[in-house]
Amino acid sequence: MPASGSPSGSKPPTIADVARVAGVSRTTVSHALNGLGKVDPRTRQRIKDIALELGYRPNLRAQRLRTGQAKAIALVSSMPFAVAGGPSRLGFYMEVAAAAAESALVHGYALVLVPPVRSGTALYSLDIDGAVVVEPDIDDAAVAQLRGRGLPYVALGRPVAADDDAPYVDLWGDRVATVLLTHLREQGARRPALVVGSGSRHSAVDARSAYERMAAEQGWPPVVEAWPETGGEKEAYERCTALLAAHPETDAVCALVDAFAVGAVRAIQDSGRSVPDDVMVATRYDGLRARTCHPSLTAVDLHLDRAASDAVELLLAGVRGASPALAPTAAPAPTLIARASTLRGPR
Repeated sequence: MPASGSPSGSKPPTIADVARVAGVSRTTVSHALNGLGKVDPRTRQRIKDIALELGYRPNLRAQRLRTGQAKAIALVSSMPFAVAGGPSRLGFYMEVAAAAAESALVHGYALVLVPPVRSGTALYSLDIDGAVVVEPDIDDAAVAQLRGRGLPYVALGRPVAADDDAPYVDLWGDRVATVLLTHLREQGARRPALVVGSGSRHSAVDARSAYERMAAEQGWPPVVEAWPETGGEKEAYERCTALLAAHPETDAVCALVDAFAVGAVRAIQDSGRSVPDDVMVATRYDGLRARTCHPSLTAVDLHLDRAASDAVELLLAGVRGASPALAPTAAPAPTLIARASTLRGPR
């Protein structure tokens, strides 16, 4: 077929060439290659095989003009870069980005990575079809601008605003905190402190709820602090130093933000205490910070690759006009990764 059916000359094959070889209309070829219309599955596959054999590549610019779609989606967050990425640029946000980009590309969409900024103003000028918003805050600037443009979005992490009914992928905020706090209790913690970001993201809200519940059950004197996310490790060091001075009996710090946990480890060690024998430290995200800290930090595998991919699938379904899911999509259940920062020897 390639020799007799392929177009002659040096011009690249067109959709008309694919239609001629397949013996169908150009409309049928377009529908088959773009997942549209009611094309018989066998015919759809045959057309895809012919297109591949002929070396046909769709004209993306023509598609955009015809459909009005940008064929691009954004990944956005209002989390400060000191938390979302950090000095290594390999934090939570970038792990999500890698998985989301791969998933988007499978469907022929580009992923536009918007740096985590508080204002989110770049969204007004981006040519996109929708966005995945990472852990939106209660008054999230990115969400406000997406709504203002009438663009669909999916939240990665439960939205906390009362009027935000966007589809979302659940990152198990309550269960993550419960897993960490249960582990600390099993390792001997009797006066653990909880540290969250000062915003109202689901991870902070749910962690507070889980901590208060367990404190009541276990008889822990509750110590909860909310630290500004913009300060990163440096401010966390200063604030943990103050926490230990105010609550010297603290024997564990559950710092949901990994930058806070690293700063807390330094503060504990500089106070003359040891980690984990005197004060244990655990965090939420199992990233580069957790693995390279000394001692390495106990954390949780959030299965972000699967969660990010699911968020893209959910968004693209909405871009194509599907009704939003009535129930949230859930990432796999969080898995504890116990490391040196909490593993005490026999006491």
